[in-house]
Amino acid sequence: MNRAELAEVLRRARDRVRPQDVGLPSGPRRQVPGLRREEVATLAGLSVDYVVRLEQGRGPRPSSQVVAALAQALRLNDDDRDLVFRLAGHQPPQAGRVAMVVRPSVLRLLDRMSDLPVLVLSAKGDVLAWNPLGAALQGDMSAWPQRRRNLIWQRFLGSSRCQAGADPDEDEAAARAAVGTLRAAQARYSDDPDLRRLIAELRRGSPAFEQLWREARSVPWRSATKSVNHPEVGTITLDCDTLLLPDTDQTVLMYSAEPGTPEATALDLLRVAGLQRL
Repeated sequence: MNRAELAEVLRRARDRVRPQDVGLPSGPRRQVPGLRREEVATLAGLSVDYVVRLEQGRGPRPSSQVVAALAQALRLNDDDRDLVFRLAGHQPPQAGRVAMVVRPSVLRLLDRMSDLPVLVLSAKGDVLAWNPLGAALQGDMSAWPQRRRNLIWQRFLGSSRCQAGADPDEDEAAARAAVGTLRAAQARYSDDPDLRRLIAELRRGSPAFEQLWREARSVPWRSATKSVNHPEVGTITLDCDTLLLPDTDQTVLMYSAEPGTPEATALDLLRVAGLQRL
């Protein structure tokens, strides 16, 4: 492990990431060019003290899971991610594992799509990136622990307000699609340890997931209509369209509403309010 070089790379990477790149408010009084250490810690699911020690070249060698979480939080591209793994004394992720880093070009798309809620998901449902309106709709996803920042886990074992559909038929269809997505991912990434752990945890902890898993169906993410029970604007029904990024096997979810409808007005209100309580 090269502690000094790892510390330098992590500090420089933190300086390059803007808060809006990771769905955080920029705020008027920022004294650092990029993210604060506490923001990196929140995004990576680590303590602030741990991040401080890494950036100071102190402390024990981080595990490969910690390095992967930091790479995702700092939006590292594949080359920079592999560098961080090697500096920490680990081999970079092997081929055949679920891609967990979003390409910078995709992040630029999120910047442009500021008038729609947008999320980027991994092949196993991890929320890898989102824009501010996506956070306003789904809730503060940066507050979810790193290993719980997964829409499928939230649906069956979590408490995210947006994972249960307002209509029972819609909710059942979405649940089946979530389970089918994981079954398809298992077929493509059978050697991915994090995917195996996620499936095992869901099968142990959720009878509903276990029942659907035993049906052995494969249903990928598809465009659909989604009803969201939002605590501030009530129940709103949005079109949810998906774009597949084939190179990384990631999915972009985009929510929209027809102009002039109450749903469009609700999105306008969320765009102004953000994560504030009304």
